[in-house]
This record gives sequence, C-alpha cells and structure tokens, in this order.
Amino acid sequence: MSAKNAEKTDAIDEADAGPVHDAGESLIGVPIHAVESSNLSAIMHQIESSLLVSTYEAGKVMTLSPAGDTCHLSFHSMEKAMGIARKAGRIAIGSKRAVWKYHRVQSLGPKLDPPVTDCFVPFQARYTGNIDVHEMSFDGDGELWIVNTRFGCLSTFDETSNFLPRWKPHFVSKLAPEDRCHLNGLAMRDGKPTYVTALGETDTKGGWRANKASGGILMDVESNEIMVRGLSMPHSPRWYRDKLWVLESGEGTLSVVDIEQGTTEVVAKMPGFTRGISFYKNLAFIGLSQVRESALFSGLPIIERYPDRKCGVWVIDITTGKTVSRLEFTSGVRELFAVEVVPSTSLHLLDASDDNLLNTFVLNQQALL
Repeated sequence: MSAKNAEKTDAIDEADAGPVHDAGESLIGVPIHAVESSNLSAIMHQIESSLLVSTYEAGKVMTLSPAGDTCHLSFHSMEKAMGIARKAGRIAIGSKRAVWKYHRVQSLGPKLDPPVTDCFVPFQARYTGNIDVHEMSFDGDGELWIVNTRFGCLSTFDETSNFLPRWKPHFVSKLAPEDRCHLNGLAMRDGKPTYVTALGETDTKGGWRANKASGGILMDVESNEIMVRGLSMPHSPRWYRDKLWVLESGEGTLSVVDIEQGTTEVVAKMPGFTRGISFYKNLAFIGLSQVRESALFSGLPIIERYPDRKCGVWVIDITTGKTVSRLEFTSGVRELFAVEVVPSTSLHLLDASDDNLLNTFVLNQQALL
C-alpha cells in the first residue's frame, strides 16, 4: 500500500499580525520573540482553553492563555521537553531523563502573582534514562503510555524498572537502545493505544535514516500490521471525529487516512515541519518547526517547497484547510514538539524549585479525620 496525496494549493493564508512577545532567553542563547495573530486571543477565549507547548531544542515548556486583546505566554525550563499527555486534572511531560507528572491544585492558583485559575504542580518524576521519549497518552484507565523511541517500543511503568515494554513493531527483532525505526507517534482510540507512526520499516541501528523522505509508515497496534507506507516523516496520528489524522512532517501537511485503501488525503499544507497536533471542534492546533539545515533533514519535500520555513503554532480550520490564526516564533525557538489544548483560560505550571511547593500539601480527605 502507498500514500496518495490529493493536490492542494501551496498558498498560505496569512492572518493579521498582532502583539509581539519578548520572553527571555532560550537554551540556545538567543532571546525568545514571538508574534501572534490579532485574533488568537479571541479564539482562545471563545473555546475557553489554553495551549501547552513543548520545545526540546530551546529546553522550554510554554503555556499560552488568553488575556484581553492578547495572549499571555509563560515559559518553564525543562531539558529536552517533548511529549505531553493530559487527562482529568493531570499532565505528563517527557524530558531527557524523566517523565514529569503534574496534578492540578486549584486552591493554589489564586495565591500566585499574578493569580491563575488552573495551577498544575509537579507530583512525580519517573526516571527513564535517555530513552528519547516522544509522544505520550493516558489510556481509558488512566495509565500513561509512552513512545520509547530509542528502544523502538511502546512502554508503560511499573515499580521496579525505568520502563516496561508493552509492544513493538513486528519487524523490530529485539529491544535495543538503537533507534532502529524511529517510532514516534501514538494515537488512542476508545481509550486504547491503537495507531503508531515510525520513520522506517527498519531493524538496524538508525536504519530509518537511509529513506527518511519516503520510508515512513503508519501501523495498527492490535494487528501489528502496516496500514500505510510511503509517508514522509509521519508524526502525531490522531483519532478524531471518527477519522484517522496524521501529519507528514517532511511534507508540512495535515492529512486524513483512508483506512480501507491505505492512502492519505491532504487537508492542509503549512510552511514548516509539522509535528504535534491537538483538536478542538473544527480547529486543529499544529506545531511547526523550521527544520535545521543538516544531513538529517536534507532531501525532504518541505525543504524545497519553503526555503523560509516557520516555527510556531498554526490554527487550521479542518473543514476548509485554511489557516485562521497562528503564533509564530521569530527568534529563540526553532523547533516545537507537542501541542496540547487544555480546557482552562488561565493556565500555569509550577516549577519544581518554586517555593510555593514548600507549603502546598495535597492529602486524601481521610487523612484529615
């Protein structure tokens, strides 16, 4: 089976530029500047939500919340911040050495300066070692699943191991820290891990790199079968509104998958390396990266199509494929990984070193009797 992309115009819908943000310095030693569309805050107000965004190169997790005519951006340092999962008052974020778990403590938010509605505090750090955590998601029972890219498997956690391998592609002959196929994306369906993406059907150390421009695959976890081949660096599969969606990073596209035919149809093209997506009604919030000029990213269609690639969060109307708003980084951030819509108009992550944690206690009600 092969991917078949419908023809779409390369025209990019430009939303009106709005406020400019200056947000300190990134790990790459460059000041962070961003510009948002004039309608972005209104959109976030309308959907009563904020965004949680990770950027591993700059070592930051960003929260974006509506605040009057503009959005409020807050950056939190985290080494190699990547996958983000959210479920019922909990957030998990993957980093270079650990998966951090946060719980919402609403009583703390009003005490902060400035006050916020929803404050998430760090509760646990599960040390994984450098397994190159990519996408993550909670299942229907609240168990956290992670894409363990370095070992090429899906993993969960137990009490005695850094990680517990639960599934691997049939063509990967053994678990080894060799990034054999670059397993990267995970989609839940009906509360279970159901679809994954990888950059190659390969079983040697870094073997996927040889055909990165068109060797990508989409797989069914339960059957362990390949559903679609011929994808250009696929990422972020999602089951939404009874459809399977996928990003092709190497093409800069959002597509819908025809599961029966094993093909894809392009819904939207964007001027950057697409990775990280979260839906709200008819809107898709998609992360774009500039893609560094290096051997790893050479030969990709997106490189040739857009010499001046963008980094930021693009808001796409999935019914029309049009760009309706965006947040664009103009310096300090060149790559994004995960984008997550959080139902909160005022969101804050508390850093592990914050002194507010010294006198914040979350106890079971029975403990107070």
